[in-house]
Amino acid sequence: MSGYQDGRLRTRWRRATRLLVAAAAMSAGSLVVTATLAGTANAGVSPVERGALAGPAVSGVTERGALAAATVASVTTGGAHTCAISTDGGLWCWGSNYGGQLGDGTTTNRSTPARVGTATWTGVDAGTGHTCAVRTDGTLWCWGSNFRGQLGDGTTTSRSAPVQVGTATTWARVDAGPSHTCAVRTDGTLWCWGFNRTAQLGVGASPYVANTPLQVGTATDWVSVSTGFGHTCGVRTGGTLWCWGSNSDGQLGMGNLTPQATPAQVGTATGWTGVATGYAHTCGVRSGTLWCWGENGYGQLGVSGSYRTAPVQIGTATTWSRIAASSDTTCATRTDGSLWCWGKNTAGQVGDGSTTHRSAPVQVGAATTWTGGLAVTDHGCGIRTDGGLWCWGDNSGGQLGDGSTVGRSTPGQVTLPA
Repeated sequence: MSGYQDGRLRTRWRRATRLLVAAAAMSAGSLVVTATLAGTANAGVSPVERGALAGPAVSGVTERGALAAATVASVTTGGAHTCAISTDGGLWCWGSNYGGQLGDGTTTNRSTPARVGTATWTGVDAGTGHTCAVRTDGTLWCWGSNFRGQLGDGTTTSRSAPVQVGTATTWARVDAGPSHTCAVRTDGTLWCWGFNRTAQLGVGASPYVANTPLQVGTATDWVSVSTGFGHTCGVRTGGTLWCWGSNSDGQLGMGNLTPQATPAQVGTATGWTGVATGYAHTCGVRSGTLWCWGENGYGQLGVSGSYRTAPVQIGTATTWSRIAASSDTTCATRTDGSLWCWGKNTAGQVGDGSTTHRSAPVQVGAATTWTGGLAVTDHGCGIRTDGGLWCWGDNSGGQLGDGSTVGRSTPGQVTLPA
């Protein structure tokens, strides 16, 4: 890491600590998108997940022994908490709960999965200290920390149980960042709310804080969105990629360090099928190839050297299928079912059995069944073809769901009650 990068990192973390003293890590969640917008009934669950995970509950074998578990359809990792949706639509959360981000009506940490009410859900995403999810009826609900209006309920009051965002019943998918949230409706419109200090809402420099959803432009062809610390990116149906907000390290991919107050297209290429934003870096999948840009202090771009202001291809493989990024770590899966991670590894979140930072993708174990959901912050989680959920990395808040607060640097299975 160059002296320039090292200085930027020290300044960056001092600022993040002041702003988010209660948070264990930055979170942008993860997204995988399809070429067309999914219907509300299947929002948040990709065609791959629906096909691979539609089977009945199975028995899985963990590193600690045999455990029966419900199958899992999707997973998201927050700053120090985790949430997952089982294939029957049940929503489960566990880990740190200082802001009520587990949605169980308390602020008590939980080291094993606890169900959030009795409703059924189709998609969920966790921010640093808040969580948002879409129900099967198309309504959107958020809970947890709300100091910047990131819950979208018209207040800045934190909530320990889900509160509905407006009255719309056409929400398709949602992505929660550290202090702002964005979501796509079934009509292809994009909406954002929360903190807007760096124009990360995509509606211009004003307002500074929005506590209800604001429409981003007038386009009706948004497929997905991913929220970073101070920037946001999204994919449209034509396979174009757009980013906006802070650009201090080139995380917008424009070839410069100029911020953008409204969505700006990243190059002219089409074929983008997925995008994920970290603290100050971004990665995306384009026609099976993998590209990253922005800050690279921990090797989170998957290449050596300093920050990049334009997309750089990671290797030559053309079989990348799913991407997840947050804070300073990135993970991705290939079409052969293998899982790869790189970047910051202080807590073992790369999952390779070490705590060594990696500047190139390293395979997580030898399994080739990682074709379900994927998410990473200072801990990572992924779903295998049998619907089993596996997590690794930091466990200071119980976010690995194994009943302890002991971290681990390799995946271990999480048991959701059947």
